[in-house]
Formats: sequence, structure tokens, C-alpha cells
Amino acid sequence: MTSLPSPAEIRAAAARIDGFVVQTALTRSEYLSSVAGGDVYLKRECEQHTGSFKLRGATNVLAQLTAEERAAGVVASSAGNHGLGIASAAHALGIAATIYVPASAPRIKRDKIAALGASVHASARTYDEAESYARVAALDSGARFVSPCTGRELLAGQGTVALEIVEQLAEQGATLGTLMVCVGGGGLAGGVAGLLRAESPSTRIIGAQSELTNAMSLALAAGEATDIPDLPTLADGLAGLVDDEMLAQGQAALDDIVTVSEDDIARAIQALWTHEGLTVEGGGAVGTAALMTGRVRPTAFPVVVIVSGSNIDEARHQAIVAGNFPAR
Repeated sequence: MTSLPSPAEIRAAAARIDGFVVQTALTRSEYLSSVAGGDVYLKRECEQHTGSFKLRGATNVLAQLTAEERAAGVVASSAGNHGLGIASAAHALGIAATIYVPASAPRIKRDKIAALGASVHASARTYDEAESYARVAALDSGARFVSPCTGRELLAGQGTVALEIVEQLAEQGATLGTLMVCVGGGGLAGGVAGLLRAESPSTRIIGAQSELTNAMSLALAAGEATDIPDLPTLADGLAGLVDDEMLAQGQAALDDIVTVSEDDIARAIQALWTHEGLTVEGGGAVGTAALMTGRVRPTAFPVVVIVSGSNIDEARHQAIVAGNFPAR
């Protein structure tokens, strides 16, 4: 099993990816603070290069490849944002990249991946099928397969989000009470927990996901790896099964996990645009939805919600903002 990265590994990752990523803003949300009854901040990873935190882990992995591994290239499977992170890091480092995505992946994500010079394959029917294709392609070509959810180097890169949050709150004389994270395979949760479990053990880490991407919720409840049907969802970035390694990450990282409906996610997307001026995709809005619906009622403040991605097709976003949802 992949253990959580150490604070030292996360700090090393922060130094390694400096210049490839930006430190995203941490801003107080008046709207969510009034909803939750205490200070709520948004960690605006939707404003990261490539529009997602996924760039952090991808860059940390690729920056540590050997010369031989770089020459062989990399292969990844992705619902979109991990592929974007891999494509961006590969472009910057001069590495050939091949990305497998499901046919249902948003057009905005596929087009951005291709624009960065990566080869895109979108024939898979589901995310899990795309991962199977990618692993076979990596074996056949000798390229390095880079998982979107597991691997100590990947998690250390994602953990730099927590490092920034802790430092940004400290500048305001505050310590992190509750952290809300989106959850698919648990890569972000595992990364941030690597820092917080060691250095801020009182912080509660709460996961959120769609009712249609609830593999981690089911796996944690059952204590075993779990697969779920592939269904249309606004939270496409959180789709896919949870295997034993992912489950171990969730068990080590999360104090609790909740699910929200597709309508809840749509309302959160709408609210983030109306109150914060942020364009946020479904997977990036689940934490906000959990607060808005009362599925999470924090007792430890301040609360930070990682707003994790902005890559939503424009027509879908406009429809949701106009109140036409669910728009899956």
C-alpha cells in the first residue's frame, strides 16, 4: 500500500514544482460563512494553471523521472484534469505524453490536453476502461504509467495544497479547523493528510462526492474495494472505482465523508458563480454543496473548502447558472 507522504516529502515537492504552479488564493466567503455559522475560506485551485490542483502531483512525478524514463514517455488515464496536469508538465519538461480519457470526458478538457501536445485517446466507454487501456499501452511501449490517484510522489505534490493553506491561515493568525476535500480515488485527501495528520492533528478532514460517484463512501462503509456503475454526472472528475490502495488512502486521511445529489452540485456551481465570481466544475463544487445542504455542519472553524477545478464546458455552465439543472 502507498503510505501517506511525509511533511518533508511535501515540502520537497513544493520546492520542486515551484515555477510550474502558482500559489492559489485563499479567500473568505461571506456567503458560505453565513451558511455555516463561522469563517469559511475557499482555496481557489480552480485558478491553478490547467484549472486544477492535479498539476501539482503530475509535475512532482514527472520532475523526478530518470533520463531513461523521460525518453520512454508517460501514459496516463484521466477523467480530464489529471490528463491536463500530465500534459502540461510533460510539455514543460520535454516528455512525450499519451492520455486515455473516457468518451464522455468534457470537450474542454480533451481540447486542452491536445493543445498541450499530448496524444489523446477517447474511445473508452468509462473511466475505468480508459485506465485499463492506458496500463496496457504503458506496458506495450515501456512508458511510465502515472496514476491519477495513487503513488507517494503524486500524493506529495497534491499535499502542497495543504501546505499553502496552513501558511496562508497562519499569516492571519488562524489555524485550520476543518478541511473540505473532493474525493474520487483519494489522491487529494491522502496528500493533504500527509501534512495535516503530522502537523495539525486536530484538523478534521471531511470528504465530499456525488451520489453517483460514491465509490469511496461505499468502500469505507464496507471496508473493501468497491466498483460502481458509470453514470452521467456533473462530478465527472470523481468517477471510477476504489481499489485497495485508494481505500487505504481514504481510511488514513478522512475523518468523515458525505455525498450530495446532482441538483445539490448544480446549486453549488451556481452559488460559486453568483457569490464568488468563480467558474467551477462539478467535482470542484462538491465541498461547497456539502456545506450549503447542511450535510456537513462544522464545529471546528475556520473551515477551508478546496475548490478544486474549473474545467466545465461553457454551455453546461451557462445552463446551470441560468437555473437549468441538473444539466448532465
